[in-house]
Amino acid sequence: MLDAALIQQCADPSLETSLVQHFIARAGSSDPLAVTVRSGNRVILVEKPATPDEAVELIRRNVARNIVRVGITQYPAGLGIVEAAQIKPDLVDSCANIRMGTALFAKVYRIVLKWYGAPANEAFEDAIIAWQTGYFEGNAVFGAADTGGNGPVLPVQEQTAATPEKDENERPQHEARPGTGAEGDPNRAALRVDLSAIGGIK
Repeated sequence: MLDAALIQQCADPSLETSLVQHFIARAGSSDPLAVTVRSGNRVILVEKPATPDEAVELIRRNVARNIVRVGITQYPAGLGIVEAAQIKPDLVDSCANIRMGTALFAKVYRIVLKWYGAPANEAFEDAIIAWQTGYFEGNAVFGAADTGGNGPVLPVQEQTAATPEKDENERPQHEARPGTGAEGDPNRAALRVDLSAIGGIK
């Protein structure tokens, strides 16, 4: 478990300590020098760096042609980088990596929460998937505007407690808009055609 004092010192203040710990346990690494390199869905095996300088050099060699995640939060190393020389040792500094990573994850989480329309148990899971893939609902999420605002994000357990009980037949809020999907996108519209007559089923 990541040290709570380090989280309190370095993490984005909009995220509770317990949520940061959960985020790093699910999507991060215990090693501040951890560098993960992917080409598409394939993980490329690279030599584990022993020093920050080796980690930075490894990132610079790969960031232009592969997906590179780095450090405790597995921060996307190529985000905002035009050329490899811009890669700085901050990426593998524990505190700096936690600060950058949790600030970006908080934005991703707020975007997901806004899409749901209200706190939902599934929102955290979707935010983790969005963090790992870089996409949410088909959109590149890291460069997206922080449409969720800059307010605090509740811990997972508080969200669960605050979520009202729903009838089993009740549709999720983001699916209940007839004719459109989330954010008014007709490409994500709910199915409205009765197909029960196909195949002779009445």
